[in-house]
Amino acid sequence: MSEALDAVDAKILDLIQHDAGLSVAEIAERVGLSSSPCWRRIKRLEDAGVIQRRVTILDRDRLGLSFEVYCTVKLSLPTRENLDAFETAIIKMPEVVQCATVTGAADYELRIVTRDMHAFDAFLRDKILSLGLVSNIESRIVIRSVKNTTAAPLGLVSPYVSAQA
Repeated sequence: MSEALDAVDAKILDLIQHDAGLSVAEIAERVGLSSSPCWRRIKRLEDAGVIQRRVTILDRDRLGLSFEVYCTVKLSLPTRENLDAFETAIIKMPEVVQCATVTGAADYELRIVTRDMHAFDAFLRDKILSLGLVSNIESRIVIRSVKNTTAAPLGLVSPYVSAQA
């Protein structure tokens, strides 16, 4: 969006990113609009790509998916073809919940979620290493998650939303 967020747009985004299950009527009431203009604003924000999608966040522990690992991955030969091949493969791996290209000695940082250490070992052997593209992996097992949010810090781009967590 080229124009700055006005107060109503910022409040709508803040509400939606914290609870995507709110109805348009509930959002409209909280931002002081009727449903139709509120819906039009939400639709405009979706069309502009500001709202990419709405999701439900699941409790991974209750689902038996409490093993989380951050892996730094270095490719043997980081050519464009190998980078593309690695990324294409990673996109298809449900255990990888985040993948980013990074600066420094490594090529990628992965966030992996699975059942346990044995499932993680199988994932590394059967999926990552079997690609034949990786020269080094450094893994860090998450002991305890201190903060885990999907919320964008809207307070940094709009004075109408608190910058506090």
